[in-house]
Amino acid sequence: MFWFWLFVAPALALAIFALRGERARARWVAEQLADESDDPTPPATVIVSLSGPEERLRENLAALTAQDYPNYELLVTARTAFDIPPNSLPHRVTVVLGGAQDEKASPKIQNLLAGVRAARKRSEILAFADAGGQVSANWLRALAAQLGDAEVGASTAYRFFVPDPPDFWSLVRSVWDAPVAGLLGPGDNPFAWCGSLAIRKERFFELQIPGAWRLAASEDGALTHAIHKARLKIAFAPGAMLAYAGRTGARPFFAGAQHQMAMARVYFPRLWWSALIAHVFYCGGMAAAVTASIRGSRGAEWALVVQLGLGMLKGVNRATLAKAEFPDCEAWFKRHAWVHSLWVPLGTWLWLCVLLSSVFNRMDESGARRQSIPSASQARA
Repeated sequence: MFWFWLFVAPALALAIFALRGERARARWVAEQLADESDDPTPPATVIVSLSGPEERLRENLAALTAQDYPNYELLVTARTAFDIPPNSLPHRVTVVLGGAQDEKASPKIQNLLAGVRAARKRSEILAFADAGGQVSANWLRALAAQLGDAEVGASTAYRFFVPDPPDFWSLVRSVWDAPVAGLLGPGDNPFAWCGSLAIRKERFFELQIPGAWRLAASEDGALTHAIHKARLKIAFAPGAMLAYAGRTGARPFFAGAQHQMAMARVYFPRLWWSALIAHVFYCGGMAAAVTASIRGSRGAEWALVVQLGLGMLKGVNRATLAKAEFPDCEAWFKRHAWVHSLWVPLGTWLWLCVLLSSVFNRMDESGARRQSIPSASQARA
């Protein structure tokens, strides 16, 4: 019984703790999405980096050209013209070819910096979007609204996978990736994601982001550290979430997930360690409860039911918030949101496997600079 309670008690405590504040977070997200206040809309430049074919690229870029925002430009950056697929660019797009400016920086960071250099002088906001996801018409407005607070260094959102048409591994990726978005909420946030991000141009240079990017493989990690080092906040903008409709297979899913966690171990070690410890207890508690149940323990059966039930409830909450953040994907959630409940135990074990595999990836920060995280749209079959 010692081993049983060693894992089951912490697993239950962690599951209960994970649900703490969910109602308040849901209420805050609903308020943010319903806010129709006339926030300032300073001139902005939106920068998208391209490094080759992307699923639904033309549709995704078209959504960025149709923003409900009065004064902005859209720059599509690439190293060479060969990185831009034919017939993929809609109207109102300016192309910036950065070339190989700095061999020490990753290709994506070179593209982003080329876009920053090409941004028009009157733009007060720099916004960055990932080419693999689709934004809503209020995406840029939602990001800009958070920058009105002087204590906010940057505003950010994340992604949610809504594969259409879905298959097994694409749905698994959706379930596996959803907890990352669940880390974002009111107040300061633990990371900034440059796939959906805005920052005031003046602050971008004050924090010396270009220099930090040139020395890093992860633009997310470098920008996050710079903002928090300056004791500024990272604000979450629920209306700026990106929807990814692409599909994946087993091999690209595991490769992308393992690479993402290896990078997280370098740039976000506190988040990585907390995730590893939590999933060791989650999975250890499940295994201990199943083993004791097979041996006839009625108490272990109830412990297993409670643990699984709490985890599935957390998954339901994630899907419910995502449905509110993606009103255009309502039909998808009506058909497939159930996987974010029933498949949570599978996702938990996958998290443990991916985290453990990243332990054996001997990537230090210098090694990380020689690699880059595959974009969500590239991690597909």
